[in-house]
Amino acid sequence: MDLLSFVQCGIFSTFAVRSTINMAKAKKKAQPVILITNDDGITAPGIRNLVAAVKDLGKIVVVAPDKPQSGMGHAITIGHPLRLHSVDTFQDIEAYQCTGTPVDCVKLAVDKVLHRKPDICLSGINHGANHSINVIYSGTMSAAVEAAIESIPSIGFSLLDYSIDADFTAARRYARLLVEKMLKNSFDKHTILNVNFPAVDDKLIKGIKICRQAYAKYEEDFIERNDPHGRKYFWLTGEFVNFDKGRDTDVWALKNNYVSVVPVQFDLTNYVLKAKLEKNWKF
Repeated sequence: MDLLSFVQCGIFSTFAVRSTINMAKAKKKAQPVILITNDDGITAPGIRNLVAAVKDLGKIVVVAPDKPQSGMGHAITIGHPLRLHSVDTFQDIEAYQCTGTPVDCVKLAVDKVLHRKPDICLSGINHGANHSINVIYSGTMSAAVEAAIESIPSIGFSLLDYSIDADFTAARRYARLLVEKMLKNSFDKHTILNVNFPAVDDKLIKGIKICRQAYAKYEEDFIERNDPHGRKYFWLTGEFVNFDKGRDTDVWALKNNYVSVVPVQFDLTNYVLKAKLEKNWKF
């Protein structure tokens, strides 16, 4: 090989190495940032399973409550300090526990941890149902809603099993599938999906149903008791009742072993009623 050929070969080799390095950097830089939170607390099995399901789909950052915050809805902390601590809960994944609510976690994650909006926010996997009216009370779904308010597409995941030993095998598989769909497709920045998994063996799940929210609620009862000091207190109980017999609802889908996916929104305007009022109410 003559000198020119040797130099050209060397230049080409250097160029190829640099190109490879640059491509690797670009690929790493292009990774989507995925924020993960929940309402059951950062040590809950559900969030561990969600992280495991999607950990190779992007750069994962976890910001979750330091204790259970179920039923908190869209509560935020006012008048009390919030504390945020780095934790080594998930191997090789940046994670923080927060003393606040699920919504606080999303707000702090965007403003103080990421210093930017993530590409997607995932909340869950919740221990227990968040179908029908439960979406109103759910801390899991409120975290997802808060993300969407901040122009971050989001998904809330829930498994219809409250047990600490719940089997998340099917939930992991379908959660990953849905996250891949959202990452690969262009969605409105305010997109929110409420996803519920039936508590059955993976082999029994028939697939995914896009649904509407059922009209179902708890027929509540407050049991009256006395504490050891004779002071009266009340304990909330109730029975879940489905008033909606439609076959296109989340309750129907889950009862029939489908994963339910309900697109929800934070705009609570009743546009049908708005149009009627504009037409019929004259002031």
